[in-house]
Amino acid sequence: MFSIERWQEVFDTISKNKLRTFLTSISVIFGIFILVVLLGVGEGMKNGIEKQFQSDAENKISVYTGVTTVGYKGLNPGRYIQLKNEDFDYTMSANAGNFESASSMYRIWSGLITYGEESGSYRVEGVMSDYQALESASMVSGRFINLTDQKQYEKYVVIGQKVADDLFDEKDPIGEYIKLSKINFKVIGVFSDPGGEREESRVYIPLSTSQKVFGAGNDIRSMAFTIPKRTNFDDALRESEMIVNDLTNQLKTKYKVSPEDTSAISVNSSLESAKQFYDLMDVIKVFFWGVGIATLLAGIVGVSNIMLIIVKERTKEIGIRKALGAKPMSIVAMVLHESIFVTAISGFVGLILALVLLENLGPLIDSEFISNPEVSFNVAITTLIILIIAGALAGFFPAYRGAIIKPIDALRDE
Repeated sequence: MFSIERWQEVFDTISKNKLRTFLTSISVIFGIFILVVLLGVGEGMKNGIEKQFQSDAENKISVYTGVTTVGYKGLNPGRYIQLKNEDFDYTMSANAGNFESASSMYRIWSGLITYGEESGSYRVEGVMSDYQALESASMVSGRFINLTDQKQYEKYVVIGQKVADDLFDEKDPIGEYIKLSKINFKVIGVFSDPGGEREESRVYIPLSTSQKVFGAGNDIRSMAFTIPKRTNFDDALRESEMIVNDLTNQLKTKYKVSPEDTSAISVNSSLESAKQFYDLMDVIKVFFWGVGIATLLAGIVGVSNIMLIIVKERTKEIGIRKALGAKPMSIVAMVLHESIFVTAISGFVGLILALVLLENLGPLIDSEFISNPEVSFNVAITTLIILIIAGALAGFFPAYRGAIIKPIDALRDE
């Protein structure tokens, strides 16, 4: 029940001990400030990781090869494992219905591209029509490579937005011809990529064309697949792990690679990587909560100590109140009222300061691992609830001590 007399007592006590109350409030302000900032940074790290995964399909399985590091079945180490078109065809037939999108790829790491007097060196990749979905690329204009382009060895090229800006400035590149390794290719599309300029510095041509133009024959550099999305993450992860294991065993058996050799053939799932990162983020969040709560507790201990001093100073007053018939619960309520008020106001100030800091400095942080650190409404409400509980705990023990004082002992106190 609201009591104007109770509030007058609270403000009267605070006004008599301004410095003590201020110093106590600083510790609470600092504690809640640290907690909220840490939680904001944790959310920023989560956003940064999610941004990294947005550059590719979230349920992607990638196959890369390298050089053997272990001798196996009479074969010496140092062999380069070269994937072929038949490996992609076999994988597709062995996993019929398991894949949503699929593409093999032949990569030319650095290709000189020229348009008029403008030129630049960009990564050139021969890909199939599904590669757009595998890279989560969006068409800005024109279209992506299709199955007909692949079958007819068309000299078509899809360029990234960065390439379009460098070579064409504000001119529409669709329908224009560029020279790739001194061969004319027609621009049929411009794409953007959530990975940013690094991904948009690529150009894509039909896989069959790249193999023919660059003398690759049936060689491919890598393969990529996506499995259909599942409503349950664990189910999708188990399905992905099964496909990864089967594909790894199949390729290692074909190319006589030791099961212990992890360098020669690498089959990776983005779901496995995502799970590792999100598990790590859970650990980091728990750590941040722990550090923040510990810092806040230091402030709460300070409030509790101050309340003990206040109870000690008002021992005679408490004795008189009890002698006049005051109930123990009224004494508890009196102390808790002041404790919760000081803690809540101090914590609210710390919360506002932290939110202002994150709001103004958060957008300025430009890092691969931290993006837009912020605190959600639910976290803010949770923090306020923690403050109320902390204030109650800080005042409970001093209040209990005041409530159990016998009137005769309190009146004798000096």
